[in-house]
Amino acid sequence: MKYNTLNDLSSFFVTKPLPCPYLDGLYERRLVAELSSVTNSRDLHETLSRVGFRRSHSMAYTPVCENCSACIAIRSVSNEFIPNSSQRRIIKANQQVVGIENDAKASIERFDLFSDYQQTRHPESDMATMDYNDFRALVEETCVPTLIIDFYDTHSEMLIAGCIVDVMDDGLSAVYSYFNPNMLSRSLGTFIILWLIDRADQIGLDYVYLGYWVPGSPKMGYKANYAALEVFGNGTWSDIGDPDGYDAALHPLSTAPIAEQVARITLPNGAQVVR
Repeated sequence: MKYNTLNDLSSFFVTKPLPCPYLDGLYERRLVAELSSVTNSRDLHETLSRVGFRRSHSMAYTPVCENCSACIAIRSVSNEFIPNSSQRRIIKANQQVVGIENDAKASIERFDLFSDYQQTRHPESDMATMDYNDFRALVEETCVPTLIIDFYDTHSEMLIAGCIVDVMDDGLSAVYSYFNPNMLSRSLGTFIILWLIDRADQIGLDYVYLGYWVPGSPKMGYKANYAALEVFGNGTWSDIGDPDGYDAALHPLSTAPIAEQVARITLPNGAQVVR
């Protein structure tokens, strides 16, 4: 199916300004597509993911902010990735951890771990107030192939981490991860990403989509710490180069008026979201 214009897909809309969760004092706006409103939602999700969109629940979104272009879509090339010495130590420290792929279903065990993580690591966020039904929606409201990876410590038989993952034709997309906040020395957040990159390579998928890298953000800057990274800009994916010298102006959605930013988004088949 060919996606031509915003009018063809009434599921697209731009959100109202909300406080940015990553950079203090700024406001975010998003171009959102309601995936469940089209027949072939999986194809639309695949298409949008390749131009920097991310999924949450049944929606895909990309930032279209005024006065800021800091959010940069980033992915790791799985068969080119080589862990550095610090990451090798993290792998060794978690050698007794096994990741088990399951259908994306909520459970009390998973929710308890998720809630503990949110209330300890992000107590001021909206997610810290999520109840079980909210968590179930986060996990289960998907119209694309989605798994939840449960990470168990085989020594204690405890569930110590989890990750919601979309399975795409060319890669794995890390939607959201959480872990036991009392195990900081294990660097479980880093371990989850390393596990996903290795798993993607094992099953012949080219990429792990890591979401948005936000230089200068304590929450999102860490995503540049991995090897074999590509960022999306000017309509294509390219090697990140030196993250410390990265110029946010290279991001395709610069600080032009929002209508112009939306008009610049071009799908892989050459069609534009609006024209």
